[in-house]
Amino acid sequence: MGLTNKSTGLSLINDNFEVIKFSNNEKIITLAGNPNVGKSTVFNELTGLNQHTGNWPGKTVENAKGFYKYNDNNFILVDIPGTYSLISSSLEEEVARDFICFGNSDTIIIVTDATCLERNLNLVLQVLEVTKKVVVCVNLVDEAKKRKIKIDFDKLSNILGVPVIATSARSRKGLDKLVKSVNDVSFGVVKNKGYEIKYSDIIESEVKKLTNILDSLIKKDINTKFISIKLLDMDDTFHDSLNQFLGFDLMENEEVKNVINDIKNNLEQYDIKNYLFRDEIVSSIIQECEKIYSECVVLENKKYNEKDRKIDKILTSKITGIPIMIILFAFLFWLTITGANYPSEILSKFLFWIQDKLILGLNFLHFPDWLTNVLVMGIYRTLAWVISVMLPPMAIFFPLFTLMEDSGFLPRIAFNLDKFFKKAKAHGKQSLTMIMGIGCNACGVVGCRIIDSPRERLIATLTNSFMPCNGRYPTLIAIITMFFSGVVVSGITSSILSTILLTLIILLAVIMTLFISKLLSKTLLKGIPSSFSLELPPYRKPQIGKVLIRSILDRTLFVLGRAIVIAAPAGLIIWCMANINIYGSSILSYCTNFLDPFGELIGLDGTIIMAFILGFPANEIVIPIIIMSYMATGNIVDLSDLNMLRDLLVNNGWTITTAICMMLFCVFHFPCGTTCLTIKKETGSLKWTVLAFLLPTLIGIILCFLVSSISKLLFM
Repeated sequence: MGLTNKSTGLSLINDNFEVIKFSNNEKIITLAGNPNVGKSTVFNELTGLNQHTGNWPGKTVENAKGFYKYNDNNFILVDIPGTYSLISSSLEEEVARDFICFGNSDTIIIVTDATCLERNLNLVLQVLEVTKKVVVCVNLVDEAKKRKIKIDFDKLSNILGVPVIATSARSRKGLDKLVKSVNDVSFGVVKNKGYEIKYSDIIESEVKKLTNILDSLIKKDINTKFISIKLLDMDDTFHDSLNQFLGFDLMENEEVKNVINDIKNNLEQYDIKNYLFRDEIVSSIIQECEKIYSECVVLENKKYNEKDRKIDKILTSKITGIPIMIILFAFLFWLTITGANYPSEILSKFLFWIQDKLILGLNFLHFPDWLTNVLVMGIYRTLAWVISVMLPPMAIFFPLFTLMEDSGFLPRIAFNLDKFFKKAKAHGKQSLTMIMGIGCNACGVVGCRIIDSPRERLIATLTNSFMPCNGRYPTLIAIITMFFSGVVVSGITSSILSTILLTLIILLAVIMTLFISKLLSKTLLKGIPSSFSLELPPYRKPQIGKVLIRSILDRTLFVLGRAIVIAAPAGLIIWCMANINIYGSSILSYCTNFLDPFGELIGLDGTIIMAFILGFPANEIVIPIIIMSYMATGNIVDLSDLNMLRDLLVNNGWTITTAICMMLFCVFHFPCGTTCLTIKKETGSLKWTVLAFLLPTLIGIILCFLVSSISKLLFM
């Protein structure tokens, strides 16, 4: 008998933070720990759920739930947000604290990092104040071994009074022992003695007075000493959650209020005023952590992290940090540009070869010509374009991006950009969500949940679509190649020049994100920027195999699948507009002619504007719509040769000015349909969704108008 897992999650959490069990033999296991200790990796390995893991803090902002089975016993594993302490300072930490305190878990697994155990013990000791039903998982023991950090796990277990299991979750080392210990603690096979923090004599004696009263008032299974300390600490968010859990307010009890006031007066006589009480508590916990660590851990190489520090001096330097970041991203773009061309061409030919076979098959089945055209020339051809254009660059970009994430480089980027976002009166974590937007704006918007300030979260949400997502890169790359780099040079020099120009466009998007963030913070969303702690994780060798699988399954195929679902109905609408004629002209022609005056005003034309409007479901179909309109074929055509495409565009009035305005509008225009729906869901407001739609569009129109006006003045 052993561990098995299931990839379904059907459990619910009620209003009292408790997971609802669907059978009596199920046990609720909470997975807690500091950010970036491998908690999500443990979760994935135990449950089989393919939840994304990343080497940066703050990835888990909602409770993820999974199931696993051990010795015919069922376990619901709940992965809560990473937290450094039960003294919460952010939304994520509040969520974690409430679930630990009030979640009615049968066992809490606290995942710690073997390479920085002293800091992680802070959370361990605090959780042990809440409950004895704890198993400590010391993860990343392989990293500790490399750094010559020796941990006496048996001694640590004896001191803490709970099982301590050494694991390396990425290689599944120690996980069998972990689930066995969890099983034994959950079913009472092992009775933990736990660990009690010793505070100063005066605090212990005063807290005891309140604890004695709470013991008679609270009938639920919760540590009243911990509750007493939190009440004396005057933690309002905890107080609110406690009231919800208990069903009544302890502070409405006269005896409780009087005792708390007496305790505060007594503590002040020892110079422990209200605002110093938390400092005394934290100081005692830190001293306990230091003592335990010194007894159980030996550092054979006290300079084990010196290499990381030397690298950080370069990557986070005020002088070299930003330039290196730009160079690395430019290299990432170059690999994507260079590597995507050939497979994209092969995929395009293959998919359009299938198209011919589909037509033959439908004709053989005697489908009406109009239905064949709708299904194949409308829907299928649009899908073929989206797949051939999107899949190759995503299959290159996402794995490379994930490798940077896994290695620990992305938190350094956030560190470098933090000061710029503070100057823009926005939150430093917006740099992380902005980077997510490079892959997919919808994912970037969801990622804004890691920002606990509602004001700053809204700023990050409204500006995320200023970063060009993966769907816009093919258009940008094609235009850069046709009108700039491909005209001047050829071969590898052309791809390098394309990379430089694309990188400059991304930098413009970053600058505009900062500018609009500051504008919003001074107008609609005034406020003071909040601070946050960003832990720089150690550099790690990425697991290339898992990175490839995860980035392709979690990101590439997910985004591609979403685009396909949206592009199919879009293909139907586009085909109908191009083929339904009124007085000899198609509906599409009427629309483009109507938009021509406005298009010319901003350096574009009606066809381009209409292509962006019809491309609202998926940015990838903008260029195919433009080609279809110019060629007046009524069908999206395969014109993958860039020389032929350039000739077509030039013959329809395109100039260098048109190309520049097209790139600007490609970067700065309304978010795609999926992103808009995501914004509506995240903000719960149509007003903010409309603003998120209008902001980049207005910026794009203004920039294009300026470029067009300057061009007209220069060439009059």
